[in-house]
Amino acid sequence: MGGSTGAAGSGGRGSVPPVVLGRRALNRATLDRQLLLRRATGLSVEDAVGHLVGLQAQNVKPPYYALAARLAEFDPAELSGLLADRRLVRTVTMRSTIHLHTAEDALPVRQLMQNALERELTAFRSGLVGVDLVELAGIAREAVEAAPRTMKQLREVLLVRWPDADPQSLGIAARCVLPLVQVTPRGLWRRSGQVALTTAERWLGVPGPAQDPSLVDAMVVRYLAAFGPASVKDMQAWARLTRLREVFERLRPGLRTFHDENGVELFDLPDAPRPDPDTPAPPRFLPEYDNLLLSHADRARVVPAAYKGRTWKGNYPYCVFLYDGYLAGLWRLVEDAASGAAVLTVEPFEPVEKLGRAGRDALTAEAERMLTRIAETSTSYDIRFGTVYGTVIGTAAKTGAKAGAESGGGSGTG
Repeated sequence: MGGSTGAAGSGGRGSVPPVVLGRRALNRATLDRQLLLRRATGLSVEDAVGHLVGLQAQNVKPPYYALAARLAEFDPAELSGLLADRRLVRTVTMRSTIHLHTAEDALPVRQLMQNALERELTAFRSGLVGVDLVELAGIAREAVEAAPRTMKQLREVLLVRWPDADPQSLGIAARCVLPLVQVTPRGLWRRSGQVALTTAERWLGVPGPAQDPSLVDAMVVRYLAAFGPASVKDMQAWARLTRLREVFERLRPGLRTFHDENGVELFDLPDAPRPDPDTPAPPRFLPEYDNLLLSHADRARVVPAAYKGRTWKGNYPYCVFLYDGYLAGLWRLVEDAASGAAVLTVEPFEPVEKLGRAGRDALTAEAERMLTRIAETSTSYDIRFGTVYGTVIGTAAKTGAKAGAESGGGSGTG
């Protein structure tokens, strides 16, 4: 921990003025917690996923991209093997989206999010008239534990009992009331597979967890370790949980407090790293909807105001890259299995000339490093600066091709 930002904090509401953490200080602290300031060495995939309290996995590729950016020795086959061995699972948790969790975390995290998931059903009430959710949970559990089923197959089972209900609403009700997981081969390295579901208890061979009142306290600590320093609203945005103020107040004596530049109170673990704001932050290529971009109410620590809303179009999310620690543009990898060629296109939000030669070289080196891990089928690749999604953003400039490199990784199917 270096610099003045980590030198002092307040454990309570005394007369001592609070230490203010500027935007850059928050950026560097968060990158450090997210393993993005420097890649972690000697950290297993399983431990990394646990430290990060899961990885966004709405599609198959994002966890592979996310860990390639965070782990020095990342091998995609390790992640795939952990999924096959049921030590990692894909399941609905935070923000009602699919996340990759350790087997140890899957059920407790799901239990913590359960009330938020059930609140989601209020929007589907009209399609569930006459449906008893307890009975629905029993029928759905029996069906998916007999054999993994696609959502279409599960809806068909439920429609036998409630033929007048809305099929989509029945499916959403099942995913909200039951801890369903996506079974393999979905999510495996370079394997295709439709989404088939069973319960976490059946897939992992464990009973459901008992109600644990201390679970939320433990999760606050883990959230701060992975995303802090953070406000109460930040954690509520991450988990869509409510009434967390009383939990933070209960934990206050064991935490440090700061303020951001807007006067918002931030909480943190006493010994958590808060690097000097001038610590260099190398470029990083991240997947769509990376946890870094979604886990704070105030995202200014990573997303410049000018770039808000530029990481997606409609329902289509973009892969993004960081430059000097902040969101700075988009990227896209296109692979041709037949020819063995891969093209990674980098599209800065600002004119590429502003990066200078050193900036372009740093981005190219990071892109090349990532390609050697996730472009497994490629015998050659190009790294280009240009337009990636058919919309011109900034001024494009083309770099020279990087060809003939041996590749050692790959991405899953979408």
